[in-house]
Amino acid sequence: MNKFFKAATIAIMGIVLSGAANAQSALNEILSSGVLKVGTTGDWNPMTVRDPATNSYKGFDIDIMEELAKDLGVEIEFVPTDWKTLVNGVVAGQYHITGSASVSPARMKAAGFSESYISVEFIPFTAKENAGKFDGHDAINQPGVKVATTLGTSFEKLVRAWYPKADIKVVEAPARGYQEVLAGRADVFITSNIEGATLQEKFGVVRVKNAEARSPTPIAMLLPQTDQVWINYVNNWVKVKEAKGFFAANKKKYGL
Repeated sequence: MNKFFKAATIAIMGIVLSGAANAQSALNEILSSGVLKVGTTGDWNPMTVRDPATNSYKGFDIDIMEELAKDLGVEIEFVPTDWKTLVNGVVAGQYHITGSASVSPARMKAAGFSESYISVEFIPFTAKENAGKFDGHDAINQPGVKVATTLGTSFEKLVRAWYPKADIKVVEAPARGYQEVLAGRADVFITSNIEGATLQEKFGVVRVKNAEARSPTPIAMLLPQTDQVWINYVNNWVKVKEAKGFFAANKKKYGL
C-alpha cells in the first residue's frame, strides 16, 4: 500500500510540475494570447529591414518569423529593439524571441539560443576610393586609421580585438559603421559576409584587399534561457523546416 501511495504521489507531482512548466512557458502565453512578439532591429540588410514610412519590416529574418507565427496559428507583432538591448529585451519578457543574432558566450550567459540555421563570417570593407590604402588586416591595425562600428554589436567586440592600435569610432544605433565610411568620417568598417554583399551592390564599398574573412560564427534566434518548453518547440520547428527545404529556399531568395 505504501509503495502504491508513493508511486501515485510521484506521478501526481510529475503532472503538477509539468503543468507548472507549461504555464510558465512563453509557448503557453503565445497560444493563449494569439500573438507572437518578436524583437528585431530593422537595420541588418538583408536579414531585417525596417521601412520608416510604413513601420513595416522585410527580410530573411522576417520571413522566418512570419512562417513560425503561421505554424503556431497566431498573429505576429514586431517589437523594435537595438543591438545593445537585444538580449535585455528577451530576458525582461518584452518579446518572446528575436531575429537572428550571432551566438556568443556573453549572450549565452543571459539568454538561450535556438538551433543555428545559418553562419556568418566577418570582413573589413572600405570606400572604393580608399581601396588602394589598405592591404590586409595589419594595414588597418595602425594608429590614425579610423574604424567605425555600432555600439553593442558583435562587430564592436571584433573591431576592438582585431584592431587595438586603430582609432575605434563607436556610433549608436540606428547609425551604422558603413554610414560613417560613406560619409568620409571613417576609413574602414567590418560586417558580415551576409550584409557585405548587399552593401557592395548598393553603395559600391569594397572588401579590403588581402584581408581574409575571420570569426566564422553560427547565428540563431534568442529565447528566454530557462524556458525549455519554448526552446524545445523552436528547435524542433527549425529541424522540421530545414528538412522541408524552407531555410534553403529562403537563403536562395535573399542570395545567402
